[in-house]
Amino acid sequence: MDLKAAPDEAIFTIAGGCFWCVEEVYERTKGVHRAISGYAGGHTKNPTYESSNTGQTGHAETVQVYYNPDSISFHTLLEVFFLAAHDPTQVDRQGPDVGTQYRSIAFYRSPEEKDAIENYMAELNASGKFEKPIATEIKKLDTFYPAEDYHQNYYPQNPGNPYIQKVSRPKVEKFERKFPELVK
Repeated sequence: MDLKAAPDEAIFTIAGGCFWCVEEVYERTKGVHRAISGYAGGHTKNPTYESSNTGQTGHAETVQVYYNPDSISFHTLLEVFFLAAHDPTQVDRQGPDVGTQYRSIAFYRSPEEKDAIENYMAELNASGKFEKPIATEIKKLDTFYPAEDYHQNYYPQNPGNPYIQKVSRPKVEKFERKFPELVK
C-alpha cells in the first residue's frame, strides 16, 4: 500500500473511534482522493488489529486522508472531523466502542497544523456547540501504520453489517446533512 502523497496531495490524519466510520465519511468528501484506515499514536511497531484492541499498544484506530489542498482546506477537514465524523467530547470511546484505541486524536505534521488544530478546538470550546469540553488529543504524528487489507473500504464492502448499519451509517448521514456541499 502506497502511503506517499502525490505531488498534488496533502495528508490529514485523525483518530475518532472506529476507523470504518471515519474512513467512509472522508471517502465521501469532495477534494479527498483516498482515506486509509490504520493505527497511530502508540509505542508499538507494526501494530495489528488484534494487538491494538488490547489497549496495550498505545495506538488508536486512525484514518489517513489524502486530499487536494486546492479543493478542500485543512480547516474544512477539521470541521468535518469535529462536527460530523465523531463525538470529540467522549474520552477513550466512541459510542459502543470503549478503550484507548477509540480515543479522539488530531495529528499534526507541522507547527502550522498544530496551531490550526489548537485554534479551532479553542473556538469550538468557546462556542458552546458541545455540552462538554472537547477531549481530543493533539499529537505530532510519528508513524502511521496501515490496517490490514480487510479493514480498507470496509463500509462499502459490508453495507449489511449490523455495526455499519447501527454505528457507521448514522455518522455518514450526519456528515451528509451537516455538509451537503462537500458530499461527492
